[in-house]
Amino acid sequence: MSSHSQSTEMTAQTPTHPPLPNDPEQTADPAGKTAWFGNQPVAEADKARRVHDVFKSVAGRYDLMNDVMSGGLHRLWKSSLIDSLNPRAGMHLLDVAGGTGDIAFRFLKGAGDLKGAGGQGHVTILDINDAMLGVGRQRAEKLGIKGRMDWLCGDAQHLPLPDQTVDAYTIAFGIRNVTRIDEALSEAYRVLKYGGHFLCLEFCPHLALPLLDRLYARYSDAMIPRFGQWLADDAPSYRYLVESIRRFPDPLTFEAMCGRAGFSKLSHRLLSGGVCAIHSGWKL
Repeated sequence: MSSHSQSTEMTAQTPTHPPLPNDPEQTADPAGKTAWFGNQPVAEADKARRVHDVFKSVAGRYDLMNDVMSGGLHRLWKSSLIDSLNPRAGMHLLDVAGGTGDIAFRFLKGAGDLKGAGGQGHVTILDINDAMLGVGRQRAEKLGIKGRMDWLCGDAQHLPLPDQTVDAYTIAFGIRNVTRIDEALSEAYRVLKYGGHFLCLEFCPHLALPLLDRLYARYSDAMIPRFGQWLADDAPSYRYLVESIRRFPDPLTFEAMCGRAGFSKLSHRLLSGGVCAIHSGWKL
């Protein structure tokens, strides 16, 4: 079952570009031996290592990286994600690929649990990269954030949690870096309680308007790696991030993947003209 807003249905008309030669269902070949690291086909284990190295490299400048990738709009997009989640007292959130705490801190604020405010929100922050988790812990200490937080180093494809553990699952700008997206979605479904909410914030491979899409593609290809070189001395990591967006499925295809994982009441909402989307599904 899928429910679409008017802006959602625009995405069905968007792709005017020839598709890239990837498998949108899991970004790996049918034999399961290779995966796409940006535009490079690599062994699955090698992709995991390379993605780990990318985020280890950018961990200390993660906010800067997101500002470069989004023109600073990622802050508004993440706030929109939390608005869609509608945090409430007693909610247990699992935030995957959330090592720096961006989503977790917003969630705790929404649940009234920042700086000992007395709320009952509980968030488990999981990231496969220990460097990203280190940044998050430092930020929490620096900001004086006191809340019910667990920090776990783990894989989205093999969550270290029992079945039906959490009320909500979020992943922001992380799902496209997973080697087998279908497995990550199945794991999300497994750990959610019945009635649980799945939310994913991710870049779209193409913008809604073809002209803007071409301009944005030129900007991304030409400028984002250069910014990475100038600001972080790391053009290759930023080039990978651009390429990984192009390899990610379009919103309707990703929504269908969520449906195959078992989620119901599926919808997505385009943000900033289709630069990214918030995907929503429920375990019912």
